[in-house]
Amino acid sequence: LILQVCVAFVLCSPQAVTGSPVDCPNQDTAGTSCAISVEKLLERAVQHAELIYRVSEESKLLFDEMLISYGMNLHIPEGTMCAPKTVTVPRSKSEIKQISDKWILHSLLILAQFWIDPLVEVQASLENYENAPSALLTRSKWISTKLMSLEQGIMVLIRQILGEGSVTLEGPEETSDRFVSSNILETVRRDYSVIYCFRKDAHKMQTFLKLLKCRQIEKENCSLF
Repeated sequence: LILQVCVAFVLCSPQAVTGSPVDCPNQDTAGTSCAISVEKLLERAVQHAELIYRVSEESKLLFDEMLISYGMNLHIPEGTMCAPKTVTVPRSKSEIKQISDKWILHSLLILAQFWIDPLVEVQASLENYENAPSALLTRSKWISTKLMSLEQGIMVLIRQILGEGSVTLEGPEETSDRFVSSNILETVRRDYSVIYCFRKDAHKMQTFLKLLKCRQIEKENCSLF
């Protein structure tokens, strides 16, 4: 209930719906001269990621309820690979100390870019469902929009923290083979897999951003654990 109230506030708040990590008054957000400080950008990015994760949690629950109403029960096996294989979470404090801020930022960008297209496809797919909850459609659209905004914020952070005018990454894994479906059941399974996996990776982005914020601002006792 608390989560539902929180998400309802997020989706109904004009600031939450229209805000972006890279909002710069009277400036071109695509440029590199945004006057927002790194500290403020990190605060906004962390808040953005937290909201995205919360709404993704709610979307997964709503999808579960919809499947029950359809008389379906999909199971995602434990250990399912969701994130790009190039992005792994450090498993110890020593590993955390070894990773660089550049690694964190580029991993965040890979994760964000990896999920943009699948989430847009799910949003379009859900509109063809019979009796899909309006709340699920609203949250799906919100997540897609906010993830694109978060990607822009990460790009600005890369420019400001690393001084990189442009970012060249190895492209994220192709998603076409993973999410192609040939019938209704496979379409539902694909859509559920995207929502299920994105929820996990949204939490990972939130965690990475909190670690980066700690390193950049607090600079002491920064850990994932």
